[in-house]
Amino acid sequence: MLEELRAALGPQGCLTGGDVPEAARSDASRSGHDLPLALLRPATVEEVSEALAICHRHGMPVVPQGGMTGLAGGANPGPGALALSLARLSGVEEIDADAMAMVVRAGTVLEVAQKAAEAAGFLLPIDLGARGSCQIGGNIATNAGGLRVIRDGMARDNLLGIEAVLADGTVLSRLTRVVKNNTGYDLRHLFAGSEGTLGVITRAVIRLRPLPGPRATVLAALPDFAAVLRLLTRARAALPGLSAFEAMWRDYFAFSQNLQPAPLFADPPPFAVILEADGGEALERLLEAAFEAGVVSDALIAQSLAEARRFWAVREGIGTEAALPGLINLDVSLATGRLDDFARACRAALLARFPAAHVSFFGHVADSNLHVAVSVPGGGEDAAHEVDRIAYGVVQDFGGSISAEHGIGTLKRDWLHCSRSAAELAAMRAIKAALDPRGILNPGKLLPPE
Repeated sequence: MLEELRAALGPQGCLTGGDVPEAARSDASRSGHDLPLALLRPATVEEVSEALAICHRHGMPVVPQGGMTGLAGGANPGPGALALSLARLSGVEEIDADAMAMVVRAGTVLEVAQKAAEAAGFLLPIDLGARGSCQIGGNIATNAGGLRVIRDGMARDNLLGIEAVLADGTVLSRLTRVVKNNTGYDLRHLFAGSEGTLGVITRAVIRLRPLPGPRATVLAALPDFAAVLRLLTRARAALPGLSAFEAMWRDYFAFSQNLQPAPLFADPPPFAVILEADGGEALERLLEAAFEAGVVSDALIAQSLAEARRFWAVREGIGTEAALPGLINLDVSLATGRLDDFARACRAALLARFPAAHVSFFGHVADSNLHVAVSVPGGGEDAAHEVDRIAYGVVQDFGGSISAEHGIGTLKRDWLHCSRSAAELAAMRAIKAALDPRGILNPGKLLPPE
């Protein structure tokens, strides 16, 4: 099999032994331990097709890998598996100004594609913190969310066309640039969020948007969660260019801002919210009205890009992983109006089991997405499993999702039943069996065993 792969991909396309880099062991979750038997690095769609056909014939497991920035173990190879990197299949093929669309190869780093779009006068709306290393194919395969979903949607919401290679090497290519395409089953959405279990994404057509105007950023202090919801309602109505609405509960904000050179609010408020919108005048008018209504108690308006970055550094928790060893970052979603109820219930349940734990909350409130930061002193793998069990049990009680944007991979696989019914899981397994009958694509990921 390896001889066939070397013949098909060349010496740079099939790395084995000591040539396989350590980075192929694990994504950013650091949960992977095994080097793949070989690292396949196809440079064309045809090479991806040929490689998968060979692996399918031999019944060899293949784990697709992008920029390895995922946090759910979805790109980790198991013992004896092959890894397939899309890094050599990269580049922007075309920007269609009339269709406002970009044709891009799967291995293209997100930031590279963003800069190409900007140079052409457009915004590539997919954006997340790992933009400098994550890849477009991985963004689509995990249906990445990110910082500005409130305005631009998830990755699948910006996907016009897709090309993917099935397990047996069949190439499905529908690189359409049209917005309206009502011709039956929408395969692009089948592959978006599939985490490499149904096919290997090779190219995509991404919808572009006009470049936004100057962006204003505000950090506001609020007295309670009811005020957060009232401010969100006002912001949606008054700010057509609203691109971010991020909330931090007091415990998270106080801890995170203390890791920065100087505090933003000397007295941490019950809730701190970052608002970002195009144009500053409308945002200032919103703040004035919110002050008068008692919704906002204090606010800082960024006077420079550096000041805006200070706000975001607190939201992104710069330095928290070093300050909280073994930090567990859960990524869940609930109905927006129940986020604080969930936070209270989840905190109580976790502290009842681990009284000395750090438990704090922050997230994309406008997108109903909450992150739970948990650190258990002296905790190991058993403690992490217990944290998952407790927190996802509360998510299930609230009718929420155990993964808002991080995906399932292996780390959340065994908890998928908390958010999906038995009938839904059976339907997913049927789709997997139809497209990958030998089960070679990313085995053991996403779907729990029956």
